[in-house]
Parts: sequence; C-alpha cells; structure tokens
Amino acid sequence: MSRVSCRKRTRLAVLLGCVLLVAGCANVPQESQPQVVPGDRLAPSADIPEPQKGLDALDVVRNFVHASALPVTDNARVYLNEAARKSWSPTKSMTVIEDRFDTVYGASNQLPPDPDEQVVLLRGFTIGNVAPDSAFIPTKGDYRLPVTLRKQAGGEWRIVDPPGGLVITENDFTQNYFRVPLYFFAQDSNALVLDLRYVPSKPQAGLAGRVVDLLIRGPSSGLAGAVRSPLGDQAATESNVKGEADGALVVPLTGVDGYSVEQKKLIAAQLVLSLQSVTTSRVRLLSDGKPLIDGEDADWLPSDLPSYGTQASPSFDLPGLMVVNGRIRSLEDNAPIPGPVGSGAYQVLKAAQSLDGKQLAIVESVDGQQRLRIGEFGRDAQSAELQNGTLTRPTWRPTSGSSGEVWSVVDGVQVVRVQRNPDNKWVPQAVIADEITSLGTITALRLSRDGSRAAVVVGGQLVIAAVVRTQDSVMLREPRVLKGGDLAGVEDVDWLSQDTVVVATSSASLPVAKLPIDGLRMDPFNSSNLTQPVRAIAAAPGSRIVVADSSGLWTASSDVGEVWRPHPHSPSSNAYPFYPG
Repeated sequence: MSRVSCRKRTRLAVLLGCVLLVAGCANVPQESQPQVVPGDRLAPSADIPEPQKGLDALDVVRNFVHASALPVTDNARVYLNEAARKSWSPTKSMTVIEDRFDTVYGASNQLPPDPDEQVVLLRGFTIGNVAPDSAFIPTKGDYRLPVTLRKQAGGEWRIVDPPGGLVITENDFTQNYFRVPLYFFAQDSNALVLDLRYVPSKPQAGLAGRVVDLLIRGPSSGLAGAVRSPLGDQAATESNVKGEADGALVVPLTGVDGYSVEQKKLIAAQLVLSLQSVTTSRVRLLSDGKPLIDGEDADWLPSDLPSYGTQASPSFDLPGLMVVNGRIRSLEDNAPIPGPVGSGAYQVLKAAQSLDGKQLAIVESVDGQQRLRIGEFGRDAQSAELQNGTLTRPTWRPTSGSSGEVWSVVDGVQVVRVQRNPDNKWVPQAVIADEITSLGTITALRLSRDGSRAAVVVGGQLVIAAVVRTQDSVMLREPRVLKGGDLAGVEDVDWLSQDTVVVATSSASLPVAKLPIDGLRMDPFNSSNLTQPVRAIAAAPGSRIVVADSSGLWTASSDVGEVWRPHPHSPSSNAYPFYPG
C-alpha cells in the first residue's frame, strides 16, 4: 500500500478520533530539560505589573534573577531604571547558576559615595551556559557579579547596569524551558544524530517555528563538523510555521526545490522527527508552495519515515559478551563463543564487538605486552600494527564500508584509529586529540554508535567530544567535562542511547550514574548490592545495564531506582561485559 493511501486512512482516523494539536500546542515531555531560544527582547508590556513597592536593593536583584526566566514577556526589565529599560539588550546567551545564591551589599570600599546608590554582589555557582545556538554547555565555578542600583524619585531601588547576558537559576531554567532533540545525520551514513537544544515552553504560539529555525541554522557548535544537515545552506522559511484549520502544521520551505528526491526525504525525516517533541500534528512540508517531494502527499507523520535510527543500534539478537579469564563468553548463557577467542588461543584482556556483530577487536597479552587483534567473529584475528604499550578497551566506529574502524588509546595519551588498507592489513592512524589529552590521562574511550561523538574518561572525569573528520585528518574537538567537581573517580563509561551515557565510578556514594550528553543533570542509580570498586559498565539501547564489581556482574534496567540483581551467568570475579559498539 502506498504512503499516500495509508496516510489518508490515518488522517481520517485522526480527524474522527483525536483532538489535533496545532502549532501553538506542544506536548512537553515530563523529563524535558530547559533552555533559551533567544529572541528580540522588547520593553515590558504595559500589562506587566511594576515590582512590589518598598523592596530593598538585595530583593530587587534577587527578583530580577528569577524574572529573567521569562524571556518572552521580559518581566526582568521592570527591575531596571528607565534608561536601562530602553537600552538593555542582553546577549543571546544565558548563565545558569545553582538555585541557592546570595545577594549581599558590596564591601565598604565598593560602595558609591552617593547614598542613593548601592552595589549588590550577586554570588553563586555556575552549572553551565546556554549558548547563542540554544545548546547547554556545562561549566562549574564561582559566579560573582556586582550590580549597581539607584534609588528613584519615588524611593524605589532599580538596577542601572544590568548584566550583558541573562542569569537564571537551575530550577527556573527547568520550569520554563524544555529539551528538544534536533536531528542531523552522520557524516558518512544516514544514521540519525541527536543535537540537544532548549526551547522556552511559553508562549506556545511560535514554538514549532523556533524548532524549524534552529534546524535551518544547522548543528550546534559542539557538533559542527561532526554531522551533516540535508537542509543545507540555502534553506529558509518563506513565511511563519503555523497550524492550519485542518490540524496540520505547515512548514513553508524555500531554497530546497533543486535538491534531489533522496535529499528531500532526509529533510522530511529531519523536520518531522525534530518537531515530534513539540507537536502531535501532521507536518505539511512545502517547497515554494508545493509539496516538498513532487508526486508525494505533503503531509507527514513519524510513522511515514524509514527507521533511520536502527543504523546506530545493535541488533536485539546480539545478547552481549564478556571477557572472563582471557576468553570471551556470551552474556546470555556464559558459553564460550566459537573460535580462538573463546577457546583460549589468545589471552584476551579487553574486547569489542562490531555493531553488526560480525567482527571482534581484542586486546591480548603477549609476554607482558598488549597487542590489538581484529578479525571476523569465530575466526582467527589479525594482528594490527599496534603494540608495545597499554591499550584501552577497543571501540568500533561504523563506516559506510564493510570493514569498520576500531579506536583505542595507547598509554593513555595517544588516540588511534585502525582501518583496513588495500593490502588487507589493519593499520593505525593518529587521531588529533590535543584538546582531550591536555585534560589528563585517558583511561577509557567509547565512540557513540552513530560515530559522531566520543565519551572519554580523562583523569577520572567524564568528557564528551565531537568526532570531526576532514579530508586529511580525524580529530576530537569541543570537549565538554560533564558535572565537573560533582562526578569524579570515573572508571568506565558506555552509551545507553544516543543522548545518554552511563558511568561506573570508584565512589561509594555514587557507584553508577546516568547523564545526558550535555551534562545538565545527573541521576544516580541505586547503590544497593554493589561492592566497590565498580570496574566496568556495559549498556546499549533496549538492553539491561551490566556492571562489574569486585564480586561479579550485576544487572539493572535504565530505571535508576531499580535494585541491582546478580547477573544469572556471572563469574565470581574478573569479568568485563560489553555490548556491540
């Protein structure tokens, strides 16, 4: 049955049975996170009341911070004097601070000589910044901002030198903004890659338009060069994104008419999937007033799209493996896998399985040295020209070819990728990783299963970086330390999903935690039953998390409140679990 006829039946059912949301009505997920899509800030509307009378200078500054959480109505501007109200034009960025912050009067040597002026010091701790591209960038540090206020003719204190960028508390941020996953594509495949942005939850009108605008602008700085956008540089909207009377959300594109049908299909996927977090309406994609794809219905639902996401997920029939006493066994039944890696022909220390399950990369011990071998599952493994140093657990990057690419880190400082050359040999090449190695010694590195990011353990900290490929080089860039200062002693990391990682740590109070890739939050898992140290962790979409501690293997779902249970086929100790990737 054609997509057109299927959609007509779906449309009829929806019209008869559902209340369709128009662009102004968003279905906001409960776990949505906050951000700022900066817009032009106008003078406060006449219906915004002036602040309560009689506030002292300290409360004026505190209220100003909380009012900054409302970026569209711009309530914060009412705490400024008349001149500042007219001139204040905050930058398109925002500093997010912890909920507990202080406002104190400046020291005596900071106080102005005029008794009608005061200096108030705003003190707190930053958790991150929202960049002009609406992505959250984690930071950790002290925040200090002196604010000058002047008593007005009516006796009220007002701010005369507002900060150049907005300052908002974490709770206000969470209450007023929510997370939108934008979709781009991997550089050399049609695997979808998520780019987390934050959109103000109110007003709902224009919400979908903001999402489309962000997509047209391209990936965030943290993913620049690591992904591609089928929208290209010429795409624009010729009018507002809005809802029609029949319940469809209209996206009126221009500048894409000359694109190929295949590229337009990718554009449809990019737009429809990115908009699904803010609307349940059908998305009507137009190109210069006509359906985006000639001969196709203009209306799209997520169910009309191919399963692009499967290209970045292991098959459910691959149960995972583990290294036990130099051999590789199945996590499903503890049976040795076929071939020399299961029989003990190699003394396996660490291993990784390709995403399709057809190949294995192992680190073996030979006369006290470590060597990388790569081969087909169940067969002999070929030695790569990589040895004479310690190696981190290998990790696979899927490629458009059949051989794939294996990454590891030599001696904690040299990131290498190993590819098969025309002579059928696996040859290492250096990855430019100066931005990472400057942070410390690398003890673990896991590529995301879409190949666009790397989760790295550096000096006990968790770092997320983009994998940027040019014609001449591959590099790790834009490293972001997640929860610096709050998350330390990280031992291992793995990808639970494209936008979430899980870590094992040496901390007795925080042995396992889950974090989004932008580090906005951190969710600790239940620590019951685990014994320090937790040495390793394995995770994959749709699979149970497996950790290794000093007593064996333990398993739990992604629900952080679930108690860890013994793995049904856990060796007593020295097991290292891993899923494909």
